[in-house]
Amino acid sequence: MQKAELLAELALTRQRTRELITSLDNQQLDVPYHPGVNPPLWEMGHAAFFYEVFVFNLLDGDVSFDPAMDELWDSFHIDHKDRWRRDLFPGLESTLAYFDHVYDKMAERIERRPLSDRELYLCRYAIFHQNMHIESLVWCRQTVGYAPPPGANLSRPAANSSNEPLKQDAVVPAGRWLIGMPGDSSQYATADFAFDSEKPRHGVSLDEFAIARCLVSNQEFMAFVEDGGYRKPELWSFGGQKWLRAETDIALVHGEAEPILVVPRHPLYWRRQDGQWQERLFDQWQLLNPDAPVTHVSYWEAEAYCRWAGRRLPTEQEWEVAALGNRPGEPFQRYPWGNEQPGPVHADMNASGMAQNPVADYPAGDSPFGCRQMIGTVWEWTSSQFFPYDGFRIDMYPFMSTLQFGDHKVSRGGSCATSSSLIRGTYRQAYLPQRNDVYTGFRTCALPGG
Repeated sequence: MQKAELLAELALTRQRTRELITSLDNQQLDVPYHPGVNPPLWEMGHAAFFYEVFVFNLLDGDVSFDPAMDELWDSFHIDHKDRWRRDLFPGLESTLAYFDHVYDKMAERIERRPLSDRELYLCRYAIFHQNMHIESLVWCRQTVGYAPPPGANLSRPAANSSNEPLKQDAVVPAGRWLIGMPGDSSQYATADFAFDSEKPRHGVSLDEFAIARCLVSNQEFMAFVEDGGYRKPELWSFGGQKWLRAETDIALVHGEAEPILVVPRHPLYWRRQDGQWQERLFDQWQLLNPDAPVTHVSYWEAEAYCRWAGRRLPTEQEWEVAALGNRPGEPFQRYPWGNEQPGPVHADMNASGMAQNPVADYPAGDSPFGCRQMIGTVWEWTSSQFFPYDGFRIDMYPFMSTLQFGDHKVSRGGSCATSSSLIRGTYRQAYLPQRNDVYTGFRTCALPGG
């Protein structure tokens, strides 16, 4: 990677973060406590702190901009609830000054010094870490009901009438396939940058399987909802039933002495109003877009839908093979369409379309097997637990993956809120199965023999 490309990545990351922060007023920056999000100003300070720790401190031996703040910006030293304590943190002006100081220093360092492979890797790591927080700043707005992020377009595209062939599954033949990216934590690959959970590349043998070419749409999921899917215990696994109980609201019914349990009956941001389904998109309630993918559903909801539909979720190996189709001895591709970085023609990313385009859109992003929107739009649930690959070695940031191993599910492909510079077909995201506040959706596979 040339310095010009690295500087461009840094500048874009800085611009997008600043826009997401400065487009909120002081009252909005003081978001109410929520377990699934962080205060926006803390996100900004934390990201700047990451550059200090893994570039300035580690590579240069520099002291922090304000050592007294180090433990407050460090996610491992401050409890989640304490990040809302305004008495502990500076306001907007001071946080922006810290943020700009760090980014100016980063840009100057990249421009004036030669970069070894290790230095380049660490710089990119810090930039990608910041892009993860850009995504969380976007879903924070959705969670608390703020205006869409700058540049988002929530207009409803026309329905795609040419999606009939896409209703047929893609059939992936049995064979030997390649999974993951090369290298381990002792190698600072530049062209094939990857986080530790994506490594090392290895071969797997899979039986033939059939996978949906498109994501599950709102219209398809609506049929499950209207058939009473949330009220049919036989569709829900033990974990799913436990999640339903945890999500249950307790309501007092007029004339009843005891409360009754009212289970959730639809995805998180849906509601039934005046006989029609609506969805909240940031600060607006709109008629549900039937052609768009269902979004903000938990793993348990995806699993129950599959049982209702007589389908199943793909494993993460099946998902990656359907997305990339990499075979031993053949040129390796990082994206469904090849090795060209994602652009607007390929995928809904960078907080632009916000998962409102029909599931049949973006044909230029098709995989070798004809699967659509496997990059961007929504993180796709798989049936796989998040475990390390054989030969896993901890990377330079020891907590990138290790804290999630075992109790998280693997989702793949990125979302409409994910930065396009961050994603590739081998990227593994780990979410707890109950998460439904992030941009998660799914596609299905046929049952064996189906």
